[in-house]
Amino acid sequence: MEHIGNAIKNELKKKQRSVSWLARNLYCDRTNIYDIFKRKSIDTELLYRISIILNHNFFSYLYSETDKELNDIDCNVE
Repeated sequence: MEHIGNAIKNELKKKQRSVSWLARNLYCDRTNIYDIFKRKSIDTELLYRISIILNHNFFSYLYSETDKELNDIDCNVE
C-alpha cells in the first residue's frame, strides 16, 4: 500500500496545484499540508475533504488486493 501522505503529495503535483492552494482550500496553514505529506494514516473526514478538493478517490489507497477480494464476497444472509 502506498503511503497516504505520498499519494496526496503526488496527486497534488500531478494536478499542478501548489501546497498553498491546497492549504487555502482546506482552510489551514501550509505547514499542516507538509505534515499531511508525512502521514502514513489520516483521519477519514480529512481524507474525504482532500479527495473532494483534488477530485481523486484516496480511499482506494487504503485497500489491499485482499481487502478488495473480501469486499466482493456476497454477504447476504437469508
